[in-house]
Amino acid sequence: MNVDIVSNEQHKRVHPHKFTLWVAIASIIMMFAGLTSAFIVKSNLTGWRTIELPNIFWISTVVILASSVTMQMAIKAFKAREMQRYRSLMGVTVILGLAFVVCQVIGFGELWDQNIRFKGSSGAGQFFYAIAGLHGLHVLGGVVALIVMVVRSLIGKTKLYSAVPAEVMGMYWHFVDLLWLYLLIFFIIVG
Repeated sequence: MNVDIVSNEQHKRVHPHKFTLWVAIASIIMMFAGLTSAFIVKSNLTGWRTIELPNIFWISTVVILASSVTMQMAIKAFKAREMQRYRSLMGVTVILGLAFVVCQVIGFGELWDQNIRFKGSSGAGQFFYAIAGLHGLHVLGGVVALIVMVVRSLIGKTKLYSAVPAEVMGMYWHFVDLLWLYLLIFFIIVG
C-alpha cells in the first residue's frame, strides 16, 4: 500500500525537463511582452512610421501552423512506437521550420526594399526586425533541436521509449508557433 502512494506521488510530479521548459517559456514570454510593450510606448512618439506587413508573412504563418500539426503527429507516432513514421514527421517538421525562417528572411527583404531599415529608421521597422528576428532565432534553435532528435532516432537504439523528449520538443514548438501568431496579430493591430 505504501508503494502505491509513492508511485502515485511520482506520477503527479512534473518531469524536470518539462519544468525547465516552462521556466524558459516564462522567460521568453516576459522578453517578448517587454518588447511589445516598448513598441506600444514608442509608437506614440512623433516621427513614428508604421509598416505594412508583406504577404509572405501570411505564408510563413500557414507553414508554421502546418509544422505544429506534423510535430503533434510525430509525438503521437512516437508514443505508438511507429519509429519510421516518427522520423518522417520530424523530418517534415524540420523542413517546415526551415521554410518558415526562409519566408521570414524573404519578408525582411521585402521590407528592406520598401526602405524600412533597422538602423536609422524611425518607427515600427526597427521593432519589427528585432522582435521577428528574435522569434526567428528561437525557431532556428528549435530546428537544431529537432535535427538532433531525428539524428538520435536514426543512429541510436531506443531501449526505453520515454516520450518526454518528444513531448518537451512538442511543447516548445507549439509555443514558438503560438508566439508567432501573437506577434503577427500584434503587428496587424498595433503596428
